Amino acid sequence: MRNRGNLKVKLLIGAAIVLFSFFKYWTKGETNQYTGKKQHISLTTDQEIQLGLHSAPQMAKEYGGLYPDQEAQALVKKVGQKVVNNSIAKETPYRYDYHLLRDPQTVNAFALPGGQIFITYGLFKLLKTEDQLAGILGHETGHVVGRHSAEQIAKHELTNGILTGIMAGTDPNMAQMASVVAHTVNMKYGRTDELEADRLGVRFMIDAGYNPYHYIEVMDILDKASGGQAPPEFQSTHPSGPHRIEEIKEAIKEYGYVQSN
Repeated sequence: MRNRGNLKVKLLIGAAIVLFSFFKYWTKGETNQYTGKKQHISLTTDQEIQLGLHSAPQMAKEYGGLYPDQEAQALVKKVGQKVVNNSIAKETPYRYDYHLLRDPQTVNAFALPGGQIFITYGLFKLLKTEDQLAGILGHETGHVVGRHSAEQIAKHELTNGILTGIMAGTDPNMAQMASVVAHTVNMKYGRTDELEADRLGVRFMIDAGYNPYHYIEVMDILDKASGGQAPPEFQSTHPSGPHRIEEIKEAIKEYGYVQSN
């Protein structure tokens, strides 16, 4: 009887933790005024900015610091600011800054909350045109405008709360299974964010006077850089290359871009 009573208490505690996690998540709902998307965000824009600024030095250090060529560094900043100054990104409260990282091997670009945006030299050296660079920086700027990092933080807080509740109220095997499911769900959310960032990036490129078809060329560059060994889409935080290209072409059409001869 005592064991049954203890189990009931554990289940009640676990259920309370899960319910509180859901309550906390759903009461943080708001509409992104720049994208129109309904989101659940646990950070203010000021907190996003401070988190990004605080994290930027450590992120740069992990990639060997900043690339020493000031001309290349200036080009990244120039293109990034052109994307911002000619798009809705300029209307946001974020403090955009663009950095070229020293790492010559890693092919990557990423955005921190609040506007700190990075591209590795490993990716930069593969680009042939300024338009391709604008496509990458526009995509990362889209992540900031879309508040994707802040949204992911809120989702992970919800996931962690649910897992904590399950571990408190059930056996470890069940918690492990729930963790696998949660990880898969979060990967799906990541793919959704990537596609929205692509669409925003296309919009920003057009607004800044760049040719968005050059962003499709970036997809080919990324595919070659991966050696064609990208994991299946359902196992990745990024959509497959063909899926992204299809969405990019649709965005170009939607925004009415006409390529000049």
